[in-house]
Amino acid sequence: MSGAFTKCSFALFVLSLCASLSAADHTKDSLQTIQENLRSKKAVLLDVRERDEWDDGHLAQAALLPLSKIESGLKSADLDKLAPKGKIIYLHCAAGGRCVQAAELLQKSGRDLRPLNPGYDDLVEAGFPKAKK
Repeated sequence: MSGAFTKCSFALFVLSLCASLSAADHTKDSLQTIQENLRSKKAVLLDVRERDEWDDGHLAQAALLPLSKIESGLKSADLDKLAPKGKIIYLHCAAGGRCVQAAELLQKSGRDLRPLNPGYDDLVEAGFPKAKK
């Protein structure tokens, strides 16, 4: 019986490990690290909110890539322009949920995707500059 229990436990462990590897999670990078990576051009910032939210205000360093566009299919060339391989890609949205979805959809692209937990308002409050209208 202990052999069967061990095999079952091992199978559950493998399943949970696979689930955790396939699901995107919020980055553990500090806001200071994020700002340093953006300043040094080691990273880019993608706003995955929709166009109307972007038009209401967005971060100066961000590029727009709405989740709906990612879901409907994105050309490789468009992704390469907005999220170059070899750079850290920080994704943000209003509250942290959509950027995780976007990272999950883009994870097969071979990029270093790091969804942010703080939303747009939190990032502005933390000192990320807003774009001028």
